[in-house]
Amino acid sequence: MNKFATILAGGGGTRFWPLSRQELPKQLLNISGNDIMLNDTIQRFNGVIPMENTIVVTNRSQAVLLESIMHTSVQPGNILAEPVAKNTAASILLAALFIEKHHGDSLMVVFPSDHHITEEDKFKKTLDHACQIAIETGKLVTIGIKPTFPSTGYGYISCHNEAFMSKPCSVYEVAEFVEKPNFVKAQSYLSSGHYLWNSGMFIWKTSSILDNFKRFLPRLYKTMLPLMAYMGTSKEVEMINDIYPSLQNISIDYGILERCDEVVVIEGDFGWNDIGSWDALGAIFPPDEHGNIVKANYVGIETRNSIIYGEDRLITTLGIDGLIIADTKDALLICSKEKAQDVKEIVAMLKEKGMLEYT
Repeated sequence: MNKFATILAGGGGTRFWPLSRQELPKQLLNISGNDIMLNDTIQRFNGVIPMENTIVVTNRSQAVLLESIMHTSVQPGNILAEPVAKNTAASILLAALFIEKHHGDSLMVVFPSDHHITEEDKFKKTLDHACQIAIETGKLVTIGIKPTFPSTGYGYISCHNEAFMSKPCSVYEVAEFVEKPNFVKAQSYLSSGHYLWNSGMFIWKTSSILDNFKRFLPRLYKTMLPLMAYMGTSKEVEMINDIYPSLQNISIDYGILERCDEVVVIEGDFGWNDIGSWDALGAIFPPDEHGNIVKANYVGIETRNSIIYGEDRLITTLGIDGLIIADTKDALLICSKEKAQDVKEIVAMLKEKGMLEYT
């Protein structure tokens, strides 16, 4: 069965403001020092999925730049540009219809574009197992990450105790998907041993996911289905522009995965981190002896457990603990590390005030 990777790359990366902006979000930035995050994602599945079978769903405002800096193996015709963001269900359905139209029933692997993985060989082995399971069973497969601390920034997956399958690896039926918990709940999830972090990586046949769209999101499915007839024609963009504004704004988790009883999970242990906010930089850069992560022209005294990011301007600190300082050419962010997940609220406020030049 043909395998296709679908990368969701349309987000604005608002929790990484002021470095990440709508037209240059974090997935198009070189944060790790290797390559832009999107290219790291593409290179990571090389050997399991042909890189030329990469489909990228993005926002139209980012599409031209994305095409110019993305891995050369990706065909320009495989970039699907949405005129407005309508959440992950619409993005995945658009890609599933595209694959089905041009290639028939195929294996579809969905990746976020902003993950950091340190053990790529183990990742490829896990991904290969997930593909085998999806092809053999027709189920919706996800990869869960064994929690290492009580994170309040990740969603969780609760799974049954007994394995549904034991080959090619242990496969568990999903009991429920849980949204980002408070700290107390996160602690209980960690201690129970029955919860995994939701990685946002999904593996399924296009026929399987389309059947589930028909069942659980029939209005979205019926509205988008006519697009298939126009894909690859001169009227494709016009039809997408007409259809998209009226679509449901719903995530794949809420719309299908939390309601479907055909979802299974396998555990991934390959040094995974979702680089979703400034406090996740510790997954890429080890802290110094004072617990600081510094990527800046910087001098500090009595500074601990802080993240300091800058471009050219000198940053100096004295007597601080647990802060994020992110300095760019036109904006400066200073916040508590405890509020790293809430940086998006600053972006929302700037939009409310009409200060769009900063977003």
